[in-house]
Amino acid sequence: MDEVLRQTLLYDFYGELLTEHQREVYEAVMQNDLSYSEAAEEFGVSRQGVHDLVKRSGKILEEYESKLHLVERFLKIRAKAERIRELSTHYEEMDAQIFAEQVSGLSAQILEEL
Repeated sequence: MDEVLRQTLLYDFYGELLTEHQREVYEAVMQNDLSYSEAAEEFGVSRQGVHDLVKRSGKILEEYESKLHLVERFLKIRAKAERIRELSTHYEEMDAQIFAEQVSGLSAQILEEL
C-alpha cells in the first residue's frame, strides 16, 4: 500500500487520539501539504520541531494500529465488499448457485470481521 494512503488511513482511524497540537501540525504537513518550514512558521516552532512532531505522531498512529488493527480489518472488509460488487456485475454470466455461494461466503467473512 502507498505510504501516503496508509498514513491517511491511520490518521482517519486514530487521529482523534492525538493531542490537539499534534493533530494541527500533522494535518498541516501531511494533509494540507505544508512544508516543514511553512508549518514551523505557522505554529511558531522550529523546522526540526515540526519534523520531530510529525514523525512522533506517525509513530503513535502506527502503535495504535499495531494494537488495534482497525485499518487492517477495514482493508480486508473493503476488499471483500469490492469482490462482492465485482461478482454482482457479472451475475448474469455466472451459475446462480456458484454466485450465491461466493457472495454468501464473502458476506459471512465480513460479518466475522465486524
